[in-house]
Amino acid sequence: MKLFVPGRICVFGEHSDWAGGHRRTNSAIEKGYTLICGTDQGIHADVSPHPSKLVLTSTTPEGERVGPHEIPMEKDSLLREAREGGFFSYVSGVAYDVMTNYHVRGLQIDNYRTDLPIKKGLSSSAAVCVLAARAFNRIYDLKMTTRGEMECAYRGELLTPSRCGRMDQGCAFGNRPVLMVFDGDHLEVVELRVKRDIFLVIVDLCAEKDTLEILGRLNRCYPFAETELEKSVQEYLGNINKDIVERAKKAIVEGDAGRAGELMKEAQQSFDRYVAPACPSQLKAPVLHRVLSYKPLEKFIWGGKGVGSQGDGTAQFIVRDEESQSKVIEIIERDLKMPCLKLSLRAASRVRKAVIPAAGFGTRLFPASKAVKKELFPIVDSDGIAKPAILLIVEEALKSGIEEVCLVVQACDVETFSSFFHTQVSIENYNKLPGRFQEYSKHVLEVGRRVTIVTQDIQEGFGHGVCCAREWVGDEPFLLMLGDHLYSSETDEPCARQLLNVFEEHRMSVVGLLKASEEQIGMYGTVAGTWQKNQRLLSITEFAEKPSLDYARENLRVEGLGENEYLRLSGQYVLNPRIFEYLAENISHNVRERGEFQLTPCLDRLRREEGFLGYLVEGSSSDIGFPENYVRTLRSV
Repeated sequence: MKLFVPGRICVFGEHSDWAGGHRRTNSAIEKGYTLICGTDQGIHADVSPHPSKLVLTSTTPEGERVGPHEIPMEKDSLLREAREGGFFSYVSGVAYDVMTNYHVRGLQIDNYRTDLPIKKGLSSSAAVCVLAARAFNRIYDLKMTTRGEMECAYRGELLTPSRCGRMDQGCAFGNRPVLMVFDGDHLEVVELRVKRDIFLVIVDLCAEKDTLEILGRLNRCYPFAETELEKSVQEYLGNINKDIVERAKKAIVEGDAGRAGELMKEAQQSFDRYVAPACPSQLKAPVLHRVLSYKPLEKFIWGGKGVGSQGDGTAQFIVRDEESQSKVIEIIERDLKMPCLKLSLRAASRVRKAVIPAAGFGTRLFPASKAVKKELFPIVDSDGIAKPAILLIVEEALKSGIEEVCLVVQACDVETFSSFFHTQVSIENYNKLPGRFQEYSKHVLEVGRRVTIVTQDIQEGFGHGVCCAREWVGDEPFLLMLGDHLYSSETDEPCARQLLNVFEEHRMSVVGLLKASEEQIGMYGTVAGTWQKNQRLLSITEFAEKPSLDYARENLRVEGLGENEYLRLSGQYVLNPRIFEYLAENISHNVRERGEFQLTPCLDRLRREEGFLGYLVEGSSSDIGFPENYVRTLRSV
């Protein structure tokens, strides 16, 4: 398994994580507010299980290979190694924490590439700790959420000589921006969605700073401020920081790079006024200020500030556009001889394509399905127009913002589906239609221009059908909808749009969920997991395909549901394209369940390796592949 964990840059709110922690002692202190983001660079590794040891190999940013280094998976050995410091120390600290809470064996980690600068305020040590936590979680399926991986990494790093802050392990959330709020021991994490791309440049100032000296001097100002200087430090890290971070959050979400850059200038000026006097030997930072005010950069940047503990360590700029990003790096590296990194806060990924498998036989609707494909069974819509079921599904996708739709059908049915979507009725029949039906026939052709048909030549299961669309989808996320499921939303947004919103916010595969009774368990895929917010968004810890009731009672309970309630799949998914790799691998190795290539095992693998969300949709679905459901649907529309 390959893993990548980025570094972490504090965009706004440096020092406020530990400052907010002092609320344990003094509740009058303001909470800490921090905006962080993962870098484009980080720690790359191959990971695999080992029966009894940690086998670790690391690679420095300069390309030097260190190891392999073997450590017994024994708590005393791990704790002793953790206290030594360095790459092996961080992994050992996390392994110790994992062994304390879980039954696991060993792990092999080959850190084959490190393109993240070390000791530059980018949390390289935290990235290693998150990498270790994620490796144990995914190799042994420990069912930790991203937040759980972050907490495990933090506890592990505390066992090492590193003096990490709680914000450091925010790199667990990847390269999307995150708002973190620190209230004593309580931490709130909110992932942000950016509407427009924002481009940054990170600069290694190639100078010296003493982080321990900075932290030591600032810590003297807490938990109770007695001098004017101490009050100034608390004022900046409290109310002033809260105000700046709240405004910066709005600017970043809107993609307003200009406003965010101005706020960087304001934050740096306030830091210099209120905080720097507490440690002038380190925080006057002449190198930092020389770079921030370097005249040739002015026309390419919106603003800049220091990073992390501040001082002459690292600087960051928000630049005007992607071209300016390259120009700023060119100027700094040429004139100031300082290495730079790119960081891009990308707008939320937009899903453009939908796949609808429609190649099944319709066994439960036989013999009607011998005459008419079940996906073409008529439904009278709320507008009074009789439509084939597949048209309702395609229309939902398009109403949800999808641009292109792929139907996966049997080769013998291509003409039937193509005729419906791509061919106008004969002129004789067209003239017989009432006026509104003539208009609707034009609408069907307009819809058809967005529909592509591919074939599943052999019916080898749902997973096989999805895989047939791989070439058409390409390397981008897509919406998957079942060809025999109809959806009814309880809001102004279609059920599919609700899932697309979740994906665009979290950039993680998501499946629609509905509550199910015990009587329904054996009919649907079912999940277990932990709620992230408002008992609507679930971090999935297990997929089970049509489980037995005994298994569901033992393993698939979800907190907050009724005694006999479970969460089943609704039939809509938004998937990262990596799912095709897993489907193709199962097909090539002939890995089947109940004689067919299934989707669910690949969903569960995607969950283990990338994480997977479930969303309890505000609506309902009906599987018209069951005669009783079809009749119920006809009566309810």
